Amino acid sequence: MTEDERPTPPDERPARSVEGSSADDERPTPDQLSLVARLRQPRTIISLVLPIALLVLFVRSLPGFKLDQLPDTILAANGLLLLAAFTIYYVGFPLRGWRWSILVGTSDAFRLRIRDATEIIFVSWLVNCLVPAKLGDVYRAWLLKLNSPVSLSRTFGPVFIERILDLFAIVILGLAAGFWSFRGRLPEDVQIVFAIGVGFVVLLAIGLLTMRSFGRQIVERLPLPGRIVEFYDRFEQGVFSSIGLRGLPRLMLLTAFIWATEATRLYLVVEALGLPDVHLGISGAFFVALIASLLTAVPLTPAGIGFVESGVVSILTIVYGVPQTEALAITLVDRAISVLSIIVLGSIAYAVSPKRRGLGVVSAADGAAPA
Repeated sequence: MTEDERPTPPDERPARSVEGSSADDERPTPDQLSLVARLRQPRTIISLVLPIALLVLFVRSLPGFKLDQLPDTILAANGLLLLAAFTIYYVGFPLRGWRWSILVGTSDAFRLRIRDATEIIFVSWLVNCLVPAKLGDVYRAWLLKLNSPVSLSRTFGPVFIERILDLFAIVILGLAAGFWSFRGRLPEDVQIVFAIGVGFVVLLAIGLLTMRSFGRQIVERLPLPGRIVEFYDRFEQGVFSSIGLRGLPRLMLLTAFIWATEATRLYLVVEALGLPDVHLGISGAFFVALIASLLTAVPLTPAGIGFVESGVVSILTIVYGVPQTEALAITLVDRAISVLSIIVLGSIAYAVSPKRRGLGVVSAADGAAPA
C-alpha cells in the first residue's frame, strides 16, 4: 500500500470547514511563491536600498575609516584560505538539510531526503537575502507543502523548533566563546547583550512549556475561527512531534556543527586577510559570528543588511581593538561569502530547481515521488 493509499486514522484526519475543505488543503500557487513578484514590491526595494545607503553614509562619516586602503587590503587576501572559508560555509547546508529532514521525518509519515531538504533550504536562504521579515522560513514551509503530502501548518512546526535550537546554540556557544575569549572578564556591553540573549531563551522555554501544557486550552478560550484553531492544532503537533528526548542529542550535535561552520568561516577570513593588528582566535571568531547571527534576526532588512555590518564592525573595533579599516575589510569579505554568494548561487538554484514548480520531492521511505 502506497503512502497516498494508506488510510488515515480518525484522529489524524483534518477537520473540514464549512466549505468542505481543510484549512491546509489548498496548496500555494506558483504565483504566490514567485520571488520576482515579491522583489518588485516597493517595500522590498526600500528594504534593500535604504540600509545599504545608511551603511555607506555611516562609513564615510567616521574619520577612522581609510576607504582608499580598503581595496588593497581585500585584494591582498590569501585565495586558498578564502576558498577554504567558502567551502566550510557551504558544508553547513547539507548539515542543515540533515537536521531539517530529521525534524520533518519525525513529525509526519513522509520522510524528507537530505538532498531535497538541502535544496529547499538553500533556495529559502536566497529569499531571506532578498526579502525582509525572514520570509524565507515561510517560503521553505510553502515549498515543502507544494511538493509533498505534508500539511502546511505542520511544516511550520519543524521550522519553529529549528529556530529554537539555533537560538539556544547561539546563546550557549556564544557564552562559552565569550568567557574563553575574555578569560571570564566580559566587558559590560557584552554582558548586557548576553543577558538579553539569556532572558530571551528563558522566555522561549517558558513559552514552549506553556504551549505544551496549556496551549489548546488557551486557544479554545479565545474567540477564534475554527480554521485558526485547526491550524494551531496542526502547528502544535508539528512542533512537539518533531523533537523527542531520544533524538535531541543528535539534533543538538548537528546544531553545534552547523554553527561551528559559521565561526570557522569568519576565522578563515581573518587569517586570509593576514592583518597584523588582528588577533581574534577561534574563540573570538565564534563570539563575533554568533553575535552577527543574532543581528540577522532583526526582520527589518533582508539578511540583516546594515545591522549586521554595523554590529560586527563595532564589536571588532570596540571589544577587540581592531582598527576600523581592517574591521570593515573583515566584515565585507565575510558578508560577501555569507550573503553575496548566496544571492549569486541561490539565484541559479532558484532558476533550475523543480521545487518551486511543485514537481515533487522523493520520499526517503519508498523512493517514490509523492507529489
